[in-house]
Amino acid sequence: MRYGVLGPLAVWDADGRQAGVPETKVRALLAILLTHRGGPVPADRLIDDLWEGRAPGGPLNTLQTKVSQLRRVLGRDRVVRQAAGYRLRVEAGDLDAEVFADLVERAGADRHPRIRARLLTEALELWRGEAYADVADHAFARAEIARLAELRLAAVEDLAEARLELGEHRALATELGALVERHPLRERLRAAHMRALYRAGRRGDALDGYEDLRNRLADELGADPGPELCALHEAILRHDPGLAADPTAAQRPRTNLPAPPTPLIGRAEAVAEVRALLSPVSDVRLLSLTGPGGVGKTRLALAAAAGLVGDFPDGVLLVELAGLDHRSTAEDVAERIITALGLCDAAAADSDSDPLGLLSWLSTALAGRHALFLLDNTEHVVEAVATVAAALLGAAPTARILVTGQEALNVPGETVRPVPPLDLPEPGTCDHGSGAAGSGAVDLFVQRAQAAVPGFALTAGNAAAVAAICRRLDGVPLALELVAPRLRVLSPEQIAARLQDRFALPTGPVRGRPPRQRTLRAMIDWSWELLGETEQAVLRRLAVHADGCTLRAAEVVSSDTDIPPDQVLDVLTRLVDRSLVVRDGERFRLLESVAAYCTERLEEAGELARVRRGFAGFHAEQAESADRHLRGPEQDRYLAYLDAETVNLRRALDTALREADASTALRLVNGLAWYWVLRRRLPEARRSLRAALGTDGGPAPARATAEAWSAALDLWEEPIDRVGDPRLRSRLRWFLGAALYRSGRRDAGRRLVDGALAGARTAGDHWGQALALAERAEHHLEADDPASARRDAAASAELFRALGDRWGLLRADRSRARLAELDGDHALAAELLGGCLATAEDLRLWVEVVETLTRLGRTALAEGDPQRARLLHERALRVATDHSYTRGETQAATWLDHHAPPADDTPGPYPTGAGTTAALAEADAGT
Repeated sequence: MRYGVLGPLAVWDADGRQAGVPETKVRALLAILLTHRGGPVPADRLIDDLWEGRAPGGPLNTLQTKVSQLRRVLGRDRVVRQAAGYRLRVEAGDLDAEVFADLVERAGADRHPRIRARLLTEALELWRGEAYADVADHAFARAEIARLAELRLAAVEDLAEARLELGEHRALATELGALVERHPLRERLRAAHMRALYRAGRRGDALDGYEDLRNRLADELGADPGPELCALHEAILRHDPGLAADPTAAQRPRTNLPAPPTPLIGRAEAVAEVRALLSPVSDVRLLSLTGPGGVGKTRLALAAAAGLVGDFPDGVLLVELAGLDHRSTAEDVAERIITALGLCDAAAADSDSDPLGLLSWLSTALAGRHALFLLDNTEHVVEAVATVAAALLGAAPTARILVTGQEALNVPGETVRPVPPLDLPEPGTCDHGSGAAGSGAVDLFVQRAQAAVPGFALTAGNAAAVAAICRRLDGVPLALELVAPRLRVLSPEQIAARLQDRFALPTGPVRGRPPRQRTLRAMIDWSWELLGETEQAVLRRLAVHADGCTLRAAEVVSSDTDIPPDQVLDVLTRLVDRSLVVRDGERFRLLESVAAYCTERLEEAGELARVRRGFAGFHAEQAESADRHLRGPEQDRYLAYLDAETVNLRRALDTALREADASTALRLVNGLAWYWVLRRRLPEARRSLRAALGTDGGPAPARATAEAWSAALDLWEEPIDRVGDPRLRSRLRWFLGAALYRSGRRDAGRRLVDGALAGARTAGDHWGQALALAERAEHHLEADDPASARRDAAASAELFRALGDRWGLLRADRSRARLAELDGDHALAAELLGGCLATAEDLRLWVEVVETLTRLGRTALAEGDPQRARLLHERALRVATDHSYTRGETQAATWLDHHAPPADDTPGPYPTGAGTTAALAEADAGT
């Protein structure tokens, strides 16, 4: 049973039907028991409260009669007699007042205004009127009514403040007016209303509100407004910029969910169920959508997740696992999540050199985060995903995980929802041309048919054939989507007939596959056989790409002596038209089941090994080419390219390792080494270099290079001397020297950097010289030699500027900013650091963003602008928190704690950054 006291007394049974409680005294008895929230009430207390001093004759017997009547409604076991009296057995969640209090408490403990607003709204929606409305005139209810009324008003004030943080001041300016009239002396409510009015451009009304309160307090209580309201009044008078709305507070959370290419058909109820299960107010934290390939698990998950973006301030993120090898570990899955979150640089900056700590680091980083992770295509890595999910459930109670796969994870706390095919029309309903429309399968087929054949419509003449097609394909969405374009050349009746003939034939080995998977395979068989040899060859070769491919990749990997590269585009176009290949921006992708099918066809054709080698070789070439562009004006473009190709590059390396192709493996890791360093994916770099070096063979120079990179990452010098290329040798000496210097081995670090500079000059390597000079400038600063530091930093900046390397210029300008600070030229320091910040943000170097913001904050404080300094540190704290950069969080929070504003200042408490205001936008513009 559930009980409602937030309004007229109500009782609902397990099915949600309201149960009638007869007779006024029986309802009053229930109300008394509910006010004690499950505690015992002595019989004499019940008699006094029920009859208020006018007890009937034989009061105990009369009371027992009322108890019996109540038991007939609720059940005998619900009203319990004990030595201490009667009590109502109330379980957790049975009483709406307790649910309300729990939601309010959860909101108060949350740092995100969007989550607080959601929880508080949910809590206030439980109210159906005044508490205990139908027993409000009884003395026993007055204290509880007053308590609940106060909690309600406090929740309304909490909600108003949360909505102010979200920038909803215009709506609040109107909504709070009526509430203030009913409760004119509540200072907190008045303060929220004044802030809303001020931000809505109604400064005069805000000041009038303060005067109204001041006069009422003086007349009715002989008192003055409190110090907080007085401070707010003064801030309004002086147009304090701290009162403006924080433009960043209401920004939508981060998400990488792709936009759906077509509407989702026939899944409205399923989408609503998934969203309800994963909402912040639900207890479900891990939801697995299971089903055969092609049934639409991913589309359903994406549609549901897209509707939850506003509920998860820390992001709703897709983590695609299809590109992982079946041998992948929990650490590999954790690394994918870290990459999706954009935490690679923070993980590298905070963690030690042991890559086995990634899962533990991720678990710590996600503690307290309100994020939703969609782990897609898990069936081949189910054990690894189960390990990660179990770890995250234990470490991150406010995070949610949505999983798609062909089987459940089978971990504690998992909720499983099988995804069925779309519903089909009932047999016989379409025989006379009616009854087909309205089923999900028919609606999807018709919609896709109309996209393929303009003007197609479901009619009395074709309804039976369309229904037959949907039944023979068992309502599997992928099957329907692939068959619908055949209407360009076949009628619905012809398609239905061909499906009938084909499905009567064996479709090959089917042991272990569910029936609908056999149907899907038969359908793909049929679509495959309608293709020409050239189309079949290109399609099956596309299956080697783990995460889609560019046109260039398709041209290289899918071509051969019979299919020149310049013909691949025409073939791809035809395959896209047939819905066998999906165009996604500049990339081409295969649907999940089509990719699995084409891999089998590739193996049957005897091409699997050759095409995989071509795929790995192509990506090795691309990695080497991109590496050459990471040190010049196209740096941002090639960083983005390597980001987009990460999954394919990993598969290329896995392929080379599986084939024991040492040459390709070494090319890949050497080509990616600098990218890994820039992105701070040092655990991946160490692991990949060691794996490549574990394969026998390969060119000696490539092996020496990989050994040197691996050694430098492990702070070991000797292998660097064996590198033949003098430019690379000096660059590696710089890299190791810088690492040693920062690890405390300063003499060794300085020696290596000086040697790197000399080697770069000898080799004519301007980029290497610029690197070493930037590092040496830092060494001179530490040694209190500003003149030498100024010379080296200026020379480094000039070289990097000429080369167009923005990352390098950031390094040099960082030293120049320190020198400007030493000279007392804070304006120049701020200008240089502003350029560094813009570069770091453009290149998505989040550790550099945090460090630069804190530097800018200290510069602002030195210039006598503590408010700007505070705003910059608050922003640094937010970025560090978002990207789990622990050191940055600590630095920013420590500064904020030590530079807290005075009591009458408007910014809120630290370290949450809740006091950030619109002045942050001004700070951003200045940097």
